[in-house]
Amino acid sequence: MNLTTLTVGRPANQSLSLSERAQYSCKLAKDLENAGEYEAACEALIEFWPARNVQPELKGLDTDSRAEVLLRVGTLTGWTGSASQAADAQATAKDLISQSIAVFEELGESNRVIEARSELGVCYWREGAFDEARILFSDVIHNLGESANEEKALALVRAAIVEMTAGRHSESLSIYRQGKALVEASSSHSLKGRFHNGLGTLLNCMALAESSEDKLDQALMEFTAASVHFEQAGHHRYRARVENNLGYLFCTIGKFEEAHTHLNRARRLFLDLKDIGGTAGVDETRARALLAEGRLTEAERFAHTAVKTLDLGGEQSLLAEALTTHGTVLARMGKTARAKASLQRAIEVAQTSGDLEGAGRAHLNTIEELGQQISFDELASNYKRALDLLQSSQDPATTRRLISCAQKVIGTLAVSGDRDADASANGKSWDGFSFKQEVLDYEKAIISRALRDTGGAVTKAARLLGFNHHQSLIALINSRHKGLLGVRSAVRKRRRSIIKIGKNRSKKRASWASQP
Repeated sequence: MNLTTLTVGRPANQSLSLSERAQYSCKLAKDLENAGEYEAACEALIEFWPARNVQPELKGLDTDSRAEVLLRVGTLTGWTGSASQAADAQATAKDLISQSIAVFEELGESNRVIEARSELGVCYWREGAFDEARILFSDVIHNLGESANEEKALALVRAAIVEMTAGRHSESLSIYRQGKALVEASSSHSLKGRFHNGLGTLLNCMALAESSEDKLDQALMEFTAASVHFEQAGHHRYRARVENNLGYLFCTIGKFEEAHTHLNRARRLFLDLKDIGGTAGVDETRARALLAEGRLTEAERFAHTAVKTLDLGGEQSLLAEALTTHGTVLARMGKTARAKASLQRAIEVAQTSGDLEGAGRAHLNTIEELGQQISFDELASNYKRALDLLQSSQDPATTRRLISCAQKVIGTLAVSGDRDADASANGKSWDGFSFKQEVLDYEKAIISRALRDTGGAVTKAARLLGFNHHQSLIALINSRHKGLLGVRSAVRKRRRSIIKIGKNRSKKRASWASQP
């Protein structure tokens, strides 16, 4: 995008009416905003929004222009607030955008209402209020119907990001597939870059969960495509995001030199843009890389810096993630009290904002990192809360972590001497306690989770749970957890005996392998 041309085209005299100048300024601001040039976009609106901390000046504008100014000021408040981590920026942005929606509705401007609601969804997503964001994007996509335009494509990309962040990978991938043709038909490099960057992030998450090299390669290709499109769009802010994502990708596969190279690029780009929110995101990723390398002192410093910065703004989901990383680093350093406080705050921040997945992960981190330092009651409470919060998660890695944490809880429960000492120290009664029932309850909960995540397929569930033979799981369900029989998928009768396959056995096996 040629920003010089856009700026030169700005009217420098009073030949246009006040409302016409407002409309032109809003159009210019939107183009600059889409290029990631938030400061220039604010400058374009200076006649109607002279300072960031004041309401826009709407006096003398016609109704339509008032709504346009409210919408643009609202969206820019959200974007600049994210970059500067300004307190209450997202709440202010939501209020301004909601005001614009009310005016557009009065005017019967349904298309403008749809655009504004999409921008409102972004604000909710930044805050970690994923349910509210999901509802808004769903309504936007529904109201656009069969429209094949960039507005629908953008809404689909945003909806997919919400689902990915919320841990609903299957829904996210389905939405990306739905939006692919619309994105490909678009001439917007910025939109295409967002699509490829978001899909790359999703594939990276799925690759880690499934230990899939193919998905990892696909993720790398998506990030490469995103970088090319953002380069063509002149969107340096989003290029920095891609570099951060690449840093995380290489970190997860143990290529730390490449990871730090990409993170250095990302940080430099964000610093040049004076985007402290983006810089904090890179610092959090860096802390993860250093943690994986065992460089705990450096990891703690970067994680602490990320938390300190994100604490200033309203992006609660990102703050919870940074707090979880910081708590994990502190636990590895043996600083138990500080680690526990950081992880507990991560839980509270995430759950209050609506980020249930983030809260659940923080509970699991508490069990994994502090299982030997906290009481059994705390351990059990964290596990039960994690099960509840992560019930909608579709991340296979989350299921594996739940299983592993269940084993830790049951193992701790089995050490009855330790539990007895802990109970006595706290003056607690053993009245009504049943060791057998406690174990059965945990066992049932985790088997139920494995069956849910595999669609009731016992063989797959058995693999998740670490059984060598699926018959072991079937016997367990039949003998101790008959209430789960209804969760199992129906057993299909074979049409023919596998004993009679004879000479064609190898061919038949290959054919079955290709079936869903």
